[in-house]
Amino acid sequence: MASSFSNFLSLIIISVSFLPNALCRRSITSSLPHSQILDVSKSIQNTLQVLSPNIKSLQQQEAIEQQQQPLYSSSSAFSVSIYPRSSLVKPQHTDYTSLTISRLARDSARVSSLNAMLQLSPTNFTYSHLKSVRTMSGPEEFQTPLISGSSQGSGEYFARLGVGEPAKEFYMAIDTGSDINWLQCEPCDECYQQTDPIFNPSDSSTYNQLSCDSPVCAALELSGCYTDNCMYQVSYGDGSFTEGELATETVSFGDSGSFPNVAIGCGHDNEGLFTGSAGLLGLGGGSLSLPSQVKATSFSYCLVDRDSDSSSTLEFNSAGPSDSVFAPLLRNSRRDTFFYVGLEGISVGGEMLQVPASIFQMDDNGRGGIIVDSGTAVTRLQSSAYNALRDTFVKFAQNLPSAGEFELFDTCFDLSSMSTANVPTVAFHFSGGRTLPLHAQNTVVPIDSSGKYCLAFAPTDESISIIGNVQQQGTRVSYDLTNNLVGFSLDKC
Repeated sequence: MASSFSNFLSLIIISVSFLPNALCRRSITSSLPHSQILDVSKSIQNTLQVLSPNIKSLQQQEAIEQQQQPLYSSSSAFSVSIYPRSSLVKPQHTDYTSLTISRLARDSARVSSLNAMLQLSPTNFTYSHLKSVRTMSGPEEFQTPLISGSSQGSGEYFARLGVGEPAKEFYMAIDTGSDINWLQCEPCDECYQQTDPIFNPSDSSTYNQLSCDSPVCAALELSGCYTDNCMYQVSYGDGSFTEGELATETVSFGDSGSFPNVAIGCGHDNEGLFTGSAGLLGLGGGSLSLPSQVKATSFSYCLVDRDSDSSSTLEFNSAGPSDSVFAPLLRNSRRDTFFYVGLEGISVGGEMLQVPASIFQMDDNGRGGIIVDSGTAVTRLQSSAYNALRDTFVKFAQNLPSAGEFELFDTCFDLSSMSTANVPTVAFHFSGGRTLPLHAQNTVVPIDSSGKYCLAFAPTDESISIIGNVQQQGTRVSYDLTNNLVGFSLDKC
């Protein structure tokens, strides 16, 4: 009898020990709004605006930004503006559906590129993996402007950055999934069309080619040597690549400051899906990325709506918003470029998805996990997690008329008869107990100008999951490199 009572008492103690966590999780989800309001009319108007030739000119944008002050920077901050690509070039698409198809095709290529990078860790790279290089003729606070890549169909974002002395400004694609900074250079063996004139190294007094035995050259994953000049090559897995000589140059952030001797690739052969920008700004975690080279303790960006003509900033060493939701910043020992976050689960409409937390975690071999990526548009989740998210979303979206599928989206809705719509709240639950509820416009996106919207998530059979820029739009994402935290603050562009 005493033994039975002891077993019963143990059962009670065990049950009670699990109660606080269960109650905590329930209180987290119950405190979230179960739905968000989507402004359908405004969203559709944006799809028409992005295709209009009457968008704001760069001169108009710059005049507005010169009157604005940085939101999170001190008086000593370095700053430059960020613009949507619709401000750079005239629209190339006659309707929003074709623009969406183009964006999704490029996004799929981007995801393939990231997966290829993970499969070929630095220790597995050999020169034969890529095309051979051809014979060719105490940190301060600073920020740079960002723009969304819209009308070209890319989904990238661009910073306005000065290169050389005297400085000449260029639109550079920003990429948290890359480390190498590069831009197109004269003379061109093969160059794509860009908005700005192509950089000519002979016009800069601070341009300095690096020798083959320089430490920076040794830090390249893939390099070559030609007449004792260090040659670089970067392939992005989607067929795009750049190659040329590696040099150091002065990089400036508007009128607010500059950094000398930043390693940058001077690309004479650049082919692929880069149209519009002059090159790429690597914001990854590797030693050659811009944050690493300028010894930044942190950086942040806010990505504006990809269909807008507004702008925001890319900031370094500035204090992030005080209301940020923080997640642990994790690193992969096999590939230091990517920024992983600790994610425990996802909820939809206040209901936690019934998937194991391990599906979002990286294993001891560097497989799995979930990264935050500025270059991927649509968030990719492991198939089982995506299926649970989609099914739960549909369960709570009975008020939204179904509209079949579209390209990689398998769950779409007809909102053409609505000016606003109630959309189930999707929320990320990070390790440490912090939760980020997404706005409706980060959950469903228009795929035409007639009111068809789709759930902006997709499944993947690859090991890695990705939080894409559609889910980041309108949110200031802060990377605290000193304390290994990633912060998310809604409505802070």
